[in-house]
This record gives sequence, C-alpha cells and structure tokens, in this order.
Amino acid sequence: MTAAAPFRLGTSWKMTKTLGEAGAYADALRSAVEAGSVPPEVRLFVLPAATALAAVRDRLAGTGVALGAQNAHPGPEGAVTGEVSMSMVRDAGASIVEIGHAERRTLLGETDDMVADKVVAAVSAGLTPLVCVGETTAERARGGTEDVLARQVRSALSRLGSSRPDELLVAYEPHWAIGSGGRAATPDEVADGLATVRQALAEEMAGTPSAVLYGGSVHPGNVADLVTGLDVDGLFVGRAAWTASGLLDLARRCAEALGERRTPDLVSAIVRKDPR
Repeated sequence: MTAAAPFRLGTSWKMTKTLGEAGAYADALRSAVEAGSVPPEVRLFVLPAATALAAVRDRLAGTGVALGAQNAHPGPEGAVTGEVSMSMVRDAGASIVEIGHAERRTLLGETDDMVADKVVAAVSAGLTPLVCVGETTAERARGGTEDVLARQVRSALSRLGSSRPDELLVAYEPHWAIGSGGRAATPDEVADGLATVRQALAEEMAGTPSAVLYGGSVHPGNVADLVTGLDVDGLFVGRAAWTASGLLDLARRCAEALGERRTPDLVSAIVRKDPR
C-alpha cells in the first residue's frame, strides 16, 4: 500500500439487523461523515444482509461509504429458489460482493470451484469481488497454511481469462481467528500467510488494482498492532464493528496507527537527505 492509498476498513453484518436497525446504523454513519468524524485516510465499507441493501444504499448515498453484499449466486436470473444474482445485488446498491467466506465454505459447502464461478460473475456484473481465503485449524497444524492460501487465491482467479475487475479485494481470514469462538492472532502468526496471499495475487493479477485485507477477531485492543505490524491495505471486521460507534472507533484507531506506521519511512527519508 502506498502512502497515498486509502486504508480499507469494513464490516460484514452477517445475519444481523432488521431494517430499522440497519437504517439506524447507516444514519449514524452518515452523521459522522457529515460531521467530519471519519478520518480521510480510512475508506469505510459495510456489508448488510441482502434484505437491507437498498435501505442502507439510500441512507448512505453521497457519503463515500461503500456498500457490499455478503453473497450472490453466480448464475443469471432463473429458477434458483432463495438466491439472489450479482445483477440483483448491484441493482440494490452493492458495489462490492463478498465471496468465499469461511462460514460459507465450512457451513454451506462452498468449494473453490464455486468461488471461481462467483468471481467471474461478479466481474461480469461490474462488482468488486472481495475474496475471502484462510486455513482451518487442522491445515495450520500440519503446516499447510501457505499451500492452502496460494491454492485458494489462484483458484478464485483461475476462470477470469482476459477479463479483469476494476479492482480486486482479498481478505485473509484464518478460520481459527474468526467468529465468536475465534482467537485473536498476533501479527507474527499471520504475517507469512499475508505474504503468501500478496505474492499469489501479484502473480495472477499483475497490473490490476488490488488490496489485501486482514480479518479475524479484530477489536479495539489489537487494531493498532495489526495496522503497524502487518503489510495490509485494510482490515475486515466482524462483531467489533456491528455498531456504528464501534466502526467509527476502529476508524479513528486505524488512522492513529497509520501515522505511526508511516513515521519510520519519513525519518529514513530525512536521514538519507541529511546524514549528519
């Protein structure tokens, strides 16, 4: 991430929030943006449930907060009961679509092949794919983290051919670090995994604007260490950002940590110019 690039901070609401609750959250974000309370170096995004997409879209219009869907079917409209298509979520206001989250892989049987199909469909619909990758506890225990992550990234992008998204987001979320039973990871525990994701992404999508995010039990107590200790372009947060005040607090903490992260580069530049 360059110094000029915005730092991404987003949250998936998962299966939470009625329309009223979603609207109240969005109204609070709008008020914060209008009051100048969102640090300019942090770019926010939220992923409501599909039922709330249009309502949140209307409330956040013009704020700069990006809106995403948590999932969409790769096929066009048709007889697929209970699903929504990429074009449908885009019509409801989404510019981002989350693909391949750990819970969908483990609870709903989403495979690498399904993820690849969804990436193609998202790009075709003009959406930014947010591809989630991560190893299970067992895969990590047997030393397979890097192989798993490289496979997931390459497989997700394998069917694009010459098509390229305007932008691609990849979130590294170790399965053992997410959810209510997740264990917060230290920067040292996930640095190698992030490096693997970034390398695979560079090899598969050279020249395509992309960002690597980290997610997994991110909370106010560890956000500064994650921002300063990891080579990441953003954070993808769960329950710590399920209130607007929680997301805004994390945005403030990210901005403060970004200042600390950039300070060594500035000092080095000064030393190189004037070594006295």
